Amino acid sequence: MSEKWYNETLFENYGQRFKIDNVLFENQTTHQHLVIFENSQFGRVMALDGVIQTTTRDECIYHEMMVHVPVLAHGKAKRVLIIGGGDGGILREVLKHKSVEHVTMIEIDAAVVEMSKQFLPSISNGAFEDPRLNLVIADGMDFVRDCKEKFDVIITDSTDPIGPGEILFTDDFYSAAKRCLNEGGIVASQNGASFLQEWEFEGTYRRLSSLYKSPWFYLAGVPTYVGGFMTLAWATDNEAYRKLPVETIRARFNANPFQTKYYNPEIHVSAFNLPQHVLDKLANINVTTSAVA
Repeated sequence: MSEKWYNETLFENYGQRFKIDNVLFENQTTHQHLVIFENSQFGRVMALDGVIQTTTRDECIYHEMMVHVPVLAHGKAKRVLIIGGGDGGILREVLKHKSVEHVTMIEIDAAVVEMSKQFLPSISNGAFEDPRLNLVIADGMDFVRDCKEKFDVIITDSTDPIGPGEILFTDDFYSAAKRCLNEGGIVASQNGASFLQEWEFEGTYRRLSSLYKSPWFYLAGVPTYVGGFMTLAWATDNEAYRKLPVETIRARFNANPFQTKYYNPEIHVSAFNLPQHVLDKLANINVTTSAVA
């Protein structure tokens, strides 16, 4: 990190930089390099191992789309599992749903949780104090491999498939997560920028196709995630979930008395319409294993 600018290092030959107005925290945790700083355009910014994770300016887009699309599509989610998400944004949005009775959140790095509480409190907005939460500091792979519980929705809010987040993109993880899912459940996970990280969603599609009857993706445009639309993975055995009419989603959304900054029922339905270059990639993927019933 230079004296005045933070240069993201996700891609070798392309990137972005943020002017640093004030460094709030910087340290090497047990698992990764963590920095939180202030920027006049995007507010407070958190980065891990050289990659921007969230900003207080645009975090609502990612967190709302990661949560409300699967939870409202399910319609009756009571138990939710979050893998990652140490800043608390996913947790905050999940807990807005009246149907949700219990949330288990697995975060590998306790420092991310604690520093987010201290320096990014608006993101969690008190969610860590909700009695419905069971926060476990552990490896997500270890948890799903040994877990005996079942969940209606599983949301994986991981870093990119490098460092601690790499295991969360493997066959072993997706298979273990499937065993933790109730019948009719939904899995959602971040899968990188569709234009620059095609290999991510290609690999995920192969893996999910061997486990689920209805693997797919949906999109969210997050300004600080460089490379165009974020590709969010979607997997379930109920194909009808992603084809619900906007009237059904609107009725469910209106039944919950909370406000959003980006998500709405129309965005929900349209997000499953993928760009042609993504459709072409998916069409050319050979899936050799039948989906698990």
